[in-house]
Formats: sequence, structure tokens, C-alpha cells
Amino acid sequence: MSPLSALLWLIAGGAAFAYWNAARAAAERAGTLGRNACKAAGVIWLDQSVHANGLRLSRGEDGWLGFERSFRFEYSYDGIDRHVGRLVLRKGKLVSFVGPVAPSVTPINPD
Repeated sequence: MSPLSALLWLIAGGAAFAYWNAARAAAERAGTLGRNACKAAGVIWLDQSVHANGLRLSRGEDGWLGFERSFRFEYSYDGIDRHVGRLVLRKGKLVSFVGPVAPSVTPINPD
């Protein structure tokens, strides 16, 4: 094996490791966000996991290209029904969320 091909293999391995590491960090962040949202809304977080279901290139607020990762998770209000929540992360920041929300009461002002 020539030094050039060894160097190319090393670069490819480093890039693969960086991609894998970023994907794991995003999945852990998505799990934390999903778990916290379910806890705040008072619902049951089912399966204790999130599932990656999308990856695309996206331009961030700083103008640089980066990955936008989509995840889904499931939750239940009573342990019988199942609902799907979705969240999207860009550079580790939450940019979209669809899922359980904390119940709130809006007072009605009779005017």
C-alpha cells in the first residue's frame, strides 16, 4: 500500500467517524428533547427512544451548509393510544417540533 492510498484511507475513516459521532450526538439530543417534552406535557414517552427518519443538507443561519436531521418518537396519553411526535435538529438546535404540549387554560374575559 502506497503512502498516498494509506493517507486517503485515513481521511475517509476520519470522515466516517466524524459523521457517526455527529449522528449519535444528534440522536441523544433528540432523545432528551422528546423525553422532556413528554414529561412537561404529562404524557407517556413510549419505547424510550427516538428514530432517525430524515437527513438533508440545509443552510444554517450563519450561511454554512450542514445536516438537518429529522427524528420521530411515540407517546401516549393513557397507555393505550399511540401518537407520533416529530422533531428536527440543525446543528444540535431544535428548529421544528410536533408533539405533546403542556395543557394550559386560557381565561375567558366576558366583555
